[in-house]
Amino acid sequence: MENQTHSVPRIGEKAPAFTASTTQGPIRFPDDFKGKWVLLFSHPADFTPVCTSEFMTFGAMSRDFERLGCQLIGLSVDSLSSHLAWLHTIRERIEFNGMKNVDVRFPLIDDVSMHVATLYGMIHPGESGTKAVRAVFFIDPDAVIRAIIYYPLALGRNFDELRRVLVGLQTIDRFHVSLPADGVTCHDWFFCTRKLTEEEQQEMAIG
Repeated sequence: MENQTHSVPRIGEKAPAFTASTTQGPIRFPDDFKGKWVLLFSHPADFTPVCTSEFMTFGAMSRDFERLGCQLIGLSVDSLSSHLAWLHTIRERIEFNGMKNVDVRFPLIDDVSMHVATLYGMIHPGESGTKAVRAVFFIDPDAVIRAIIYYPLALGRNFDELRRVLVGLQTIDRFHVSLPADGVTCHDWFFCTRKLTEEEQQEMAIG
């Protein structure tokens, strides 16, 4: 059998469109989320320890992301019934890192067919041919992919970094700047993509 190859969406490209069933009802992406930032992320499987810890953290941070104008959308290749049972278990039974009774209200996509996971290059056969890796796509209000992060199956995500990337991208767009290592906002040291005035150069002491 010939190996099938699929084009992986890249930074700067439009996010591929799809329709899907989710725990919050059907969605049309990206049409239903125009004008919002979106974190579209995948996890390998429901009812697994690392994924549960991540979903509890996403759920606990969901209002923080909302305040940043960002919609969370999760995905795995599990069924809708599996998702609903898992989220119920998280809410009723699981405690992690001081979090409990976490009610996950953002959409979690039923992708048993692997259609969306394949469309977004979330299936990495070197890791698993039947599970999505831990992918995160940062998609801006114009439905353009702005950043992509992949984690292997066995490693949970760094949520401080996810928030930093989102705030950093928003800062870049608002102020037309470039952010250095660990940079988040314009209160950090930054390098402008426009020519600085003499006063700005003196103020920032760029040598």
